[in-house]
Amino acid sequence: MKLLYAIQGTGNGHVTRSLDVVPALKEFAEVDVLISGIQSDISLPFPVKYKLTGLGFIFGQKGGVDIGATVQKAKPLNFVKEINNLPIHKYDLVINDFEPVSAWACKNNGIPCIGLSHQAAVLSEGAPLPNHSDVMGEVILRNYAPTNLAYGFHFKAYNTKVFTPVIRQQIRDLNPSNKGHYTVYLPAYSDETIVSILSQIKEVNWQVFSKHNKAPIVVGNVNIVPVNNVAFTQSLESCAGILCGAGFEAPAEAMFLGKKVLVIPMANQYEQHCNAAGAAQLGAKVIAALQQESVTEIRDWVNNGAYISVNFPNQTKEICGLLLHNFKTNQDLNLEEYLKLAVS
Repeated sequence: MKLLYAIQGTGNGHVTRSLDVVPALKEFAEVDVLISGIQSDISLPFPVKYKLTGLGFIFGQKGGVDIGATVQKAKPLNFVKEINNLPIHKYDLVINDFEPVSAWACKNNGIPCIGLSHQAAVLSEGAPLPNHSDVMGEVILRNYAPTNLAYGFHFKAYNTKVFTPVIRQQIRDLNPSNKGHYTVYLPAYSDETIVSILSQIKEVNWQVFSKHNKAPIVVGNVNIVPVNNVAFTQSLESCAGILCGAGFEAPAEAMFLGKKVLVIPMANQYEQHCNAAGAAQLGAKVIAALQQESVTEIRDWVNNGAYISVNFPNQTKEICGLLLHNFKTNQDLNLEEYLKLAVS
């Protein structure tokens, strides 16, 4: 079987997940990798056959997406060209992690495409939702990368097509400790805003990983360093807690390591508000924005926040096997049924 695994490269979460998914898929099929997007900070240890521009967004510095920069970087004609030029007919199947070029190429050419992403789980049956609705946000989630069938990852297995998070092996191999510092990753905020707020909580050593600065800076008790996967992982391993956006992978990894978790959903990002609702069910603290009024809430979390420990099972290989088994046999087994079949 010739398989294409397509990764959304905006942000780090999808790329992080691929570190475990790609090797698992390669145990069942011949796999090529495609990545589109321009904002990932993680290098991949396997060959990437297609590196495309795709259709993504640019993090701003005021808590949300930088609409101006996103529009400026958007190249709709190039996006259509990438869809049309992708040799999608070379593949029997595409496994898609919210990647739009391959998804639309499949849709236009009748090639089977299975979604395997966090986004597929966000609006699935039983998944937690925020108190407010967002029609446009839902439209984007449902149509950005269309697939024939969708499986997803979330904080809990809310239904038979939703699985718990993929925790990369690098995280599973850590020996978590608590050296008292707090790890910070808020790519949608400027370093100046982060410093202005966190420096008021002087009893804490803040280790901030920045997408906006190319050199380390120390401002009082706030240490700012450029985003680096190795350094971030080391900081997470020994921190007391993490203050981050309401993405999916970073909060999940922190929960797996037994850390405190505080998330701030990006403005006008419905998916992140859905994530925040799910994280809150597991004990994470959620605040609306990073602003002067947040200082009291953050200090209370530092002093009284709960440590969260969730043992997300390592089932990546089994999940990949399930998808390919169902595709080849045209069955709709759930993971439990597949595992029983595999044993027998």
